[in-house]
Amino acid sequence: MKQESWPKNHNPSLHMSHSEAEQKLNLIDTHCHIHEADYPLDREAAYQRALSTGVSRLVCVGTDAVSSRAAVQFAAQHEHGWASIGLHPHDAREGAAALDELRQLAGSPKVIAVGECGLDYFYNNSPKAEQAKMLRAQIELALEHDKPLIFHVREAFDDFWPIFDSYSGIRGVLHSFTDNRKNMERAIVSGLYIGVNGISTFTKDEAQIDMYRSIPLQNLLLETDAPFLTPVPLRGNVNEPAYVMCIAKYISDLKSISLEDLARASTSNAHKLLF
Repeated sequence: MKQESWPKNHNPSLHMSHSEAEQKLNLIDTHCHIHEADYPLDREAAYQRALSTGVSRLVCVGTDAVSSRAAVQFAAQHEHGWASIGLHPHDAREGAAALDELRQLAGSPKVIAVGECGLDYFYNNSPKAEQAKMLRAQIELALEHDKPLIFHVREAFDDFWPIFDSYSGIRGVLHSFTDNRKNMERAIVSGLYIGVNGISTFTKDEAQIDMYRSIPLQNLLLETDAPFLTPVPLRGNVNEPAYVMCIAKYISDLKSISLEDLARASTSNAHKLLF
C-alpha cells in the first residue's frame, strides 16, 4: 500500500506482552515496508521486536526502483528479511526506466517475488493505460524468473481479471484484500492467495467481515503493510511486523480456530508461495 505520508502519532517504545505459547508461534509477515528510508521507527529495533514475537521471516516489498533497491539491500543485511521488487500502480508513470532497474534486481539473492504491482483506480495517480502496461510488464518479468507476484488491486478488478486471465502459470497473492466475496472466490479458483492485514481487525463492514471469515485457510496469508494499517488494539501507533500477531489472533477468533492452527496454516502457505 502507498499513501502520502506515514502515520504521525506513534510511540517507538510501545511493546506487546506475549504468553510463552504465543512466543513459540512461527509467523511470517508477507508484506511490510520497514526498509523504506523514511520508515518512522528505528528499523533495527522493529526488526528485532518482530523476531522476539515469533516472526520468523518478513518480506520487504518494493514500490518503485528506489524502494526495490532498498528492499534488496535490507534483505541482504538481515538473515530473516526477504525482498520483493515492484512498481506500484501509483508510480506506473515511471515506465521503462523503473522496469530496467527491476530487471537488474530480479536475479539478486533473496528476491522472492515481483510486486507490489497492479491497478489502483481509487487514486488514479497514474493513467489507467500506463498502469495496465506496467502490470503486464511485471507479470512477464515474474514469469520469466519463475517468481510469484504481489498484486495491489483497488476498485479495478473489472480490468484486472482480463489481464490476469491472458497469462498462464501466474502464482501470487492479492495483497491487502478488502474487496467482495465474489472476487475473493474468483481469486481462490485462480489459485491465488489472499493477503489479510490490520484492516480486517477494524472494519465495520459486515460483508467484509464475512468475506474474511470465509477465506479458505489454505489460501490465507498474513501481512502488516507496516507502517500502514495498524491493527486493533494498537491503532494510533506506527505499524510494525511484530503486530502480525494481532492479526493472527483476530482471524483465528473470527474463524473459530486455534491461534496455533492459524499460524501453522498461514506460515505453511507463505512457504509454498514465496520461499
